[in-house]
Amino acid sequence: MPDPRIAAIRESLTTHIHGKPAAIDSVITCLIAGGHILIEDVPGVGKTTLAYALSKALHSDFNRIQFTSDLIPSDIIGVSIYQKPESRFVFHPGPIFANVVLADEINRSSPKSQSALLEAMERGLVTVDGESHPIERPFIVIATQNPVDFESTFPLPNAQLDRFLMRISMGYPDAQSEKEMLKAGALHYDDIDIAPVVEKQDIADLQALAREIFIEDSTYDYIHDIVTKTRDHHAVEVGVSPRGALAFKTAVQAAALVDGRDFVTPEDIRRLAKPCLAHRLRLHERHGFDLDWNAAADLIGDILTDLPQPHQKD
Repeated sequence: MPDPRIAAIRESLTTHIHGKPAAIDSVITCLIAGGHILIEDVPGVGKTTLAYALSKALHSDFNRIQFTSDLIPSDIIGVSIYQKPESRFVFHPGPIFANVVLADEINRSSPKSQSALLEAMERGLVTVDGESHPIERPFIVIATQNPVDFESTFPLPNAQLDRFLMRISMGYPDAQSEKEMLKAGALHYDDIDIAPVVEKQDIADLQALAREIFIEDSTYDYIHDIVTKTRDHHAVEVGVSPRGALAFKTAVQAAALVDGRDFVTPEDIRRLAKPCLAHRLRLHERHGFDLDWNAAADLIGDILTDLPQPHQKD
């Protein structure tokens, strides 16, 4: 059985995000793994509501950053302002200083602004004027992209993509869930009343538990074999890095905990391989592959099909 704290978060999110159990579990897994998530989907499928509902369920702070072409790094991380009475510069934190940060349409801002997130996402702090400012944990960035409107956008570079533990799509709700939404009527996410179900310390405890989830040697080999195949594949220009492999391992440990187990199974690995690895690949154009994540996800699927699964010991 899942930890009651995980079950409480899942139930809270399911109440407000209809028909999206896989997306909900992906976000919870990223949170417990200490990672960040990129959601690529059309507008109006509940990405913002999911981020907001998560922050409220965790009794934590939420900030939304709308990425636009005129956004500059100080709009994200903050700025030091000279205070005359004190005769010194005082740092005023930007919206990145929150437990749950929604980076909305992240590819609509310049690479310079996108890169302002790098240090925060990697280290959980920002440095301004030579002084480091830590961001309170838990800390998760939920970034979004529109997959059909690329005019005046700046594709995320590999270094930025590598900071995301997962990339997913939410998709449209199933028919029954959408009918229930229609009957209930639309509410702006600010109008949704969500009571906290866990505290910030609970997330820290769950993150510590995830790091202790057992991985058998043959399962480690399976993870390594998948990663190695991405580097050797004829269609791949740049495969999964060692950092990506470590992130993948952390994600499958968190996924096992979310499922209520204290050990990782091959199915955990197969289920998370595409969302954790596909966005880390750079494909060769000359092999006729589209340079998008769908093609990379298909390639990961081929690797999973070709590789034999390890046999779990009783």
